[in-house]
Formats: sequence, C-alpha cells, structure tokens
Amino acid sequence: MLTHSTSLSVNSEFIEGLTKKQIRSKILLRLKTQKEADRGRKSKIIKDKLFRTLVFKKAKIVMFYLSFDGEVNTQEMIKEAKKIGKTVTVPVCKSDRIIRPCILQHMAKLKKGLYGIREPAIKRFVNLEDVDLVIAPGVAFDKKGNRLGRGKGCYDNLLKKLSQKAVSIGLAFDFQILPFVPATITDAAVDRVIFA
Repeated sequence: MLTHSTSLSVNSEFIEGLTKKQIRSKILLRLKTQKEADRGRKSKIIKDKLFRTLVFKKAKIVMFYLSFDGEVNTQEMIKEAKKIGKTVTVPVCKSDRIIRPCILQHMAKLKKGLYGIREPAIKRFVNLEDVDLVIAPGVAFDKKGNRLGRGKGCYDNLLKKLSQKAVSIGLAFDFQILPFVPATITDAAVDRVIFA
C-alpha cells in the first residue's frame, strides 16, 4: 500500500531488464546527488504523513533506522517521537545478518557498527516481539511493498521475524518508487510505503 503526496510517475523503462545490482547503483547515485534542500523538504513531508498514521499514533515502541547516504532523513522523526513519549529503538546488525532493536538514548552517543552504520555505543536491547512499528529503509520499493535493500539481507531477516501485531513502513523519495521490484523468496516486503 502506498501513501504519497505526488502522483506516481511510473518509469518502466528505468528498470526494464536491469538486475537488482544495476537498479541499486542507479538509485543510490540519485540519492547521493539529490539536492540537500529537496531531501530536507521531502523528508519533512514524509515525517508529517507518518506521524498522522493511526499505526504510528498507537505504537509504543518504534524502530527507526539512522539515515545515511542521502536516505529519507529520520533524525527529526526520532527527536519528535521521543518527545511525544515513544520508546525509540534503532537497528544493531550482527555479523550473522540478524538485526536487534536497541534503545536509542542519545544521538550523540553513537558509534560505527557493522557495514559502517551508526548504532548506540551502550546497548540496551528490546525483544523484537515487543516492537509495534518498524520504519524500514530501502533503495527502492514498488506498489506492493516489495523492497530492494542494499543487498545484505539484514532487513529481510528482520521483517520475516516481526510479530503479527507489528507493522512495517518503508520511507522513500518519489524516484525510489518503481513499477516493480524484482523479488525472490528470500526477500521480505513492507506493509506500506510513505513517500514524497
């Protein structure tokens, strides 16, 4: 399910015949070259949409990703979510491709973890079954919620292990929404995508 603010420009020729690796490199380049002002403006629109959803309002424990490399900026979302009383967790990825939700206390107390992704220096893990909402990054998504990640499989593993009550939402910019994303049995989709 898509939640968006702009009309979906379906760009079929963009991905026709491309491998996952080729799609990934094209979109990662667009993420890195997008103007910072556009990234900030669209990230705010996405934040506002997310915070208006019923699932976000009801969630007590939310797992956000710590954005990098031009992704939808989650820093303001995290700050505001904590301010309104949500327990905010972020992913800590282990070498066996297992993500564990870890409570984020202070943005200042982060260190680089596996794959160069920031994570809390002091680890206070929560059980995955206690997480109500997972905000998932992705390189690309399609209308069915299929996601193309960075190729490590960490989020696919996580999304497959979520409890029945948990909801997953992907955040993306409009150019990350494709007519279809090649998906295999090892890939996991998100429940919905919010983009701008």
